[in-house]
Amino acid sequence: MEIAIIAHDGKKADMVQFLNKNRALLLHENIKLIATGTTGSRAEAGGFKVKKMLSGPLGGDAQIAARVAEGKTKMVLFFKDPMSNHPHEVDINMLIRVCDVHNVPLATNEATAQLLLNAIAIQ
Repeated sequence: MEIAIIAHDGKKADMVQFLNKNRALLLHENIKLIATGTTGSRAEAGGFKVKKMLSGPLGGDAQIAARVAEGKTKMVLFFKDPMSNHPHEVDINMLIRVCDVHNVPLATNEATAQLLLNAIAIQ
């Protein structure tokens, strides 16, 4: 299962902490991680194997949306920072819309992301 990880700058540390908390599941051979550029670099520094896309503002959100539309990415964990403005908000909304159109689970905070990972851990 391919899972996309994305985090706004103010949430990147939270994402790495979340990945570490769920290390056993996320390092399973059936889980493949993809990420926007900087989030992917942070995950790699934490010992995770990640296929990196471009940085979000440079098109990484769109690349991940394309993979969702193609049926490759089955889950998106996007830790959004609701307290900051983002110049690429249009791209973010597009990714959310594509997940909705293709019925792909999308978590925008840690609590929801944990519920999604718990659900696949049970299977």
